[in-house]
This record gives sequence, C-alpha cells and structure tokens, in this order.
Amino acid sequence: MTGSELEVLEANEAFYRAFAAHDFEAMASLWAERHPVACSHPGWDVLDGRAEVLASWRAILGSPSPPTVACALAQAHMLGEVAYVTCKEILPGGHLAATNLFAREGGRWRLVHHQASPIAPGQERDLPPGGPVN
Repeated sequence: MTGSELEVLEANEAFYRAFAAHDFEAMASLWAERHPVACSHPGWDVLDGRAEVLASWRAILGSPSPPTVACALAQAHMLGEVAYVTCKEILPGGHLAATNLFAREGGRWRLVHHQASPIAPGQERDLPPGGPVN
C-alpha cells in the first residue's frame, strides 16, 4: 500500500470518526472548500454545493437521534490527485454500501462526494474478523 493510499484511508476514517461522534465541526473540516462537492444520503436526492451538503450534515448530526455508524472493508483507489474509497457502513438497522471521493486540496485529502445506499439481500460481503474499524 502506498503512502497516498494510507493518507486517503486516514481521511476516510476521519470522516467516519466525525460521523460516529456526531461532530459537525470535524465533519465540516473534512469537506473541500475549493472543489465542487456533492452528497447522496440514502433515500435523499443529490445535494450539490458545500452549503447544501454541510446543511444536511448539520441536520443529521444535530438531530435528536443521529445515526450510529462505523466503517468496514475500506479500500482506497488512487487516480492521481483524486481518490475514492469504497466501504461498508455499519448501522444498527443494517449495512449500506458507500463511496467517498476525495481530492487533494491544500496538501490534504478533502471530501468532494459521499454516497451511501442499501445493499440488496444476498449481495453483501462478509465483514472481516473483528468487525468495523473506527
């Protein structure tokens, strides 16, 4: 695994730590400021633009019952100054397949897109021993 792959996986882990901690400020710091951003939460329409994406995270993380989430099976895929991570989101009610797209901005990997969707019955990969990471 390359140093860049490790950096992207760490940025991905930071996203899930912020999500799990319901920490909006940490979440906001992970999203790109100079690149366009978008997000597709499960069951939502596509959100375009930093303001709209961050407003959605503020609402989700600040809700009376924010979701509990962990990440498993994360794999980084490098495309030069852009990378994406595929992973599984573990929630109390089930699992989602997720893709997180990162771009290098100001010397660090920043989120430019997040999408999570339900996994159809019979299509799920097994979790590794020890379960989710974060």
